[in-house]
Amino acid sequence: MQTLSTQNLIIGFGKAGKTLAADLAQHGQDVILVEASDQMYGGTCINIGCIPSKKLLVEGQRRAACADSGDAVFCAAMQAKNGLIPKLRAANFAKLDNMEKVRVINARARFIDAQTVSITGAVGNAGEQGERQIRAERIFINTGSVPAVPPIPGVDGARVYDSTGILSLAERPKRMVIVGGGYIGLEFAFMYRAFGTEVTILDNLDEFLPREDRDIAGEMRRILEARGVKIQLGVKVERFDNTATETTVVTSGGSFAADAVLLATGRRANTQGLDLEKAGVRVDARGFIEVDDHLHATPHIWAMGDVAGSPQFTYISLDDYRIVRDELLGEGRRSRRDRAIFPTAVFTNPPLGHIGMTETAARKAGRNVKVSTLKAEAIPKAKVLGQTDGLLKAVVDAGSGEILGVTLLCAEAHEIINLFKMAIDNRVPAGYVRSQIFTHPTMAEALNDLFAPF
Repeated sequence: MQTLSTQNLIIGFGKAGKTLAADLAQHGQDVILVEASDQMYGGTCINIGCIPSKKLLVEGQRRAACADSGDAVFCAAMQAKNGLIPKLRAANFAKLDNMEKVRVINARARFIDAQTVSITGAVGNAGEQGERQIRAERIFINTGSVPAVPPIPGVDGARVYDSTGILSLAERPKRMVIVGGGYIGLEFAFMYRAFGTEVTILDNLDEFLPREDRDIAGEMRRILEARGVKIQLGVKVERFDNTATETTVVTSGGSFAADAVLLATGRRANTQGLDLEKAGVRVDARGFIEVDDHLHATPHIWAMGDVAGSPQFTYISLDDYRIVRDELLGEGRRSRRDRAIFPTAVFTNPPLGHIGMTETAARKAGRNVKVSTLKAEAIPKAKVLGQTDGLLKAVVDAGSGEILGVTLLCAEAHEIINLFKMAIDNRVPAGYVRSQIFTHPTMAEALNDLFAPF
C-alpha cells in the first residue's frame, strides 16, 4: 500500500481547513487536504448552507414583486442559486489546487493511529478507487456537522427533507411542514412563504424561541403569522405517513398534510467513519470532538469549526483557524476564551441580529439594568424601504452605562449588529451611541433613538 508523508494533513475542506491550508503553504509548509466529496469544496456554507439559502432568500424577495406565478419565481430563484454555487465551489478548489505546496485529494479518511490516516478514493489518473495511507506531523479535523435525523417512523419518506435537500427541490411545494421552530426552521419558513408555499411550523416546545426575550419572540411570531405562516407549539411528531401524492405529519396535536416536510431538528458532528478512538481523540456526550482552548484534541491533532463543538457559524470556524494559525505561525496568544461575546444573525425577513445578554439573562445574573425598545415602524429608512416590521432593543447596566446586550429585529440588522461587537469589546458606553453622528436616512441612525434613554 502506498504511503504518503506530509507536514500537515487537513481532513475537510471547510472554512477553517481551506484557509489554514493556504496559509501554511504560503509559509513554505507541505499540506495535504482530504475531502470526501467533490461537491463540498469550500465547506457547508458555500455549498449547502449560508450562501445557497441566502441566495434563495434574496432572489425570492426580489422576484416576488415582479412575477405573477409562485412557480416561476421559485424556478428562477433555483436557477440563480444553481448558477452561483458551482462557480464558488470551483473557485475554492482552484485556489488551493493551484498552490505548489498543497495537494487536494478526494477521498474518505479514517485514523489508523495518532499520526496515520488511511484514505479511500481515487488513486490514479484514471480515477480508479484504492486505498493509501498518509503519515503526518500534524493533523487538523475540519469535517463540520450534518443535519440530525430524528428516529421517527416514516422519516425516510421521499418528501421528507433535511436542510440540504430542501435547498434543491425541483418544484415548488404548495404545502410545507417544518418540524422544529428554531432559527434554521424560521429562515426556511420565510423563504418558502415568499415563494407562495403554505407553511406550518411544528415545535415540541411550549415556548416560541425560548432563548429570546418575550417581546422579541412575540414580534417575530406576529410577523410570521401576519404573513400566513402557521405555528403549532407543544406538539410531538409521532410518525410520517407517506403516500404516492403527499406526506402526512401525524402529531400529538393533529395531522398535517404536506408536499414537502423539512426536518429542522438540529445538527450533529460529522465524524462517522473517522475511527477517532484509534487516534486517542475523545468526543463529548453530543458526539463533538473534545478540544482545549487552543483546539487541541491531542498534542498533534486539532479540531476546528462545527466538529469541535464550536458555535455553528462560518465566521467562528474562521476564528478557529486564527487560533491555530497564531499557535503555529504567530505568538500563540489567541484562544477560544477571547470570543466570549460575538454577534449572531438569523436571516429571517426582517433579519434578527443579537449580541451579548438578553434582558432576561441580565436580570437572572443579578444585573441592575435599564432597557430601551424601539419599534421599527418609527424609523424613517424603514418606511422608505417598506420594511416597518420589527423591534429594536438595548440592555444597559443602570449604574455604569455599560452596554450589556443588543437585539435588532429589523431591516439591515445583520449588518448593524456588528457595530456592537466593537462597542462591547472596547467598553463604549451607551451614551456614546446615543450622541453618535450617523448618516441619514439609514437604519443605523435609529440607534440615536434606541439609546436616547441612557
